[in-house]
Amino acid sequence: MSSTRPGVGDALPDVALETPDGGQVKPSDFKGKKLVVFFYPKDDTPGCTTENIDFSRLAPEFDKAGVALLGVSKDPPKKHQKFAEKHGLVAPLASDAENGGLSDALGIWTEKQNYGRTYMGMVRTTYLVGADGKIARVWDKVKVKDHAAQVLEAAKAL
Repeated sequence: MSSTRPGVGDALPDVALETPDGGQVKPSDFKGKKLVVFFYPKDDTPGCTTENIDFSRLAPEFDKAGVALLGVSKDPPKKHQKFAEKHGLVAPLASDAENGGLSDALGIWTEKQNYGRTYMGMVRTTYLVGADGKIARVWDKVKVKDHAAQVLEAAKAL
């Protein structure tokens, strides 16, 4: 990891993401509002499904706290749409670019190893961004259990 990886106090890089309906969304669209961006490896895998369901279940609470949610992976928009429909997800999803996307800018699209195989993958990471557009908190290598609730508490306290 290079030391240039954005962290607490830095602005979240303003890189556009594709929404399932074919539109675009970027961090600056949320200026003036708190934002939670949770990056996860892949739609419809056990941990990622649980994480998305947890954030969706707590979405009304985040909303009440004035916090926008955005789930991000490199899955294509159509896959996000199917994933959201299948599991009744209400937390909005967005697709990161194949190359040079937001996860690349954040240094969380990185080389991973599994069963001796090396591949590029997403490090499950969550960012809490203040209304000023600056990163207030980072959760690295997230463990899914109770994660959404912990993020909600931190967002309420911000």
